[in-house]
Amino acid sequence: MPESEPLFVVNPASGNGAAGKRWQSLEAKARSLGLAGESVLTTGPGDATRLTRDALADGRRLIVAVGGDGTVNEVVNGFFADGAPVAPEAELALVQIGTGRDTIRTYGIPKQPEKALQLLLDGRSRSIDLGRASYASRDGGETVRMFANAASCGMSGVIAERANRTSKRLGGTACFMWATITSFVGWHNVPFHVEIDGEEHSQLANNVLVGNGRFLAGGMRMFPEAEPDDGLLDVLVWGDVTKLDLARNMHRLYRGTHVGHPKLQVTRARHVRVSMDQPLPVELDGEQPGSTPISFEVAPAALRLRVPA
Repeated sequence: MPESEPLFVVNPASGNGAAGKRWQSLEAKARSLGLAGESVLTTGPGDATRLTRDALADGRRLIVAVGGDGTVNEVVNGFFADGAPVAPEAELALVQIGTGRDTIRTYGIPKQPEKALQLLLDGRSRSIDLGRASYASRDGGETVRMFANAASCGMSGVIAERANRTSKRLGGTACFMWATITSFVGWHNVPFHVEIDGEEHSQLANNVLVGNGRFLAGGMRMFPEAEPDDGLLDVLVWGDVTKLDLARNMHRLYRGTHVGHPKLQVTRARHVRVSMDQPLPVELDGEQPGSTPISFEVAPAALRLRVPA
């Protein structure tokens, strides 16, 4: 098995099943481009991580994640075992077919899968940072997981959970906007205890978000100045925002002009820890794996990603 041949890790459930329906024609397109790789289809949670890790251990050096942001997250975690890289020289490429497709936006990777496949031939490799999150798992223990794009805790975890339970037929932007508005209706801000690079803050807040990329929730430009290779995470602490604040500023989230809001603290950091009196859901690349307390830290230059030349 030549190292350069890609392994396509396909989540057929992504995009309301669109990935599964389109993969046969996309696989034919890949072959027409001379990409003589192998494809494997996932059947449930954790498959993409396991398949990626096994392939890297067997010598594969180019993995292509075909699916949504959650699929990307699983594949990225397959690049690591017990916290260490399985194959530091290996590379990840993204063909996103999903609801949010937020990961690719920062890098200019095409949304059209056929054009994204072309990057396997004429793209370049870019070393990017990752985030590492340590949080309370559903069974009560502590879990460590990498994230590629963004992570958060507070109301955002509720939004992600609601969005993932909703039909995606209207697209990612409409889905996440609906989930944001409906989640906020029943939400009450709570005391957050936040430590940012050793400096502690306690305040009534709505959310803490950390970004490696610039976008989340179907195109919100939440971290407009984020650079995925600067060795830092962009940190947003949403304070005691109200429903009226949301109504007045929703459009600014998509433009990236919300960062001057007086109830928003914006900074960059290497390490962030968040806790509160009552556990709240956490969100990693759109998935909800557990709850607070949670620690976020940057893993500099942890992954090689195929991006446009």
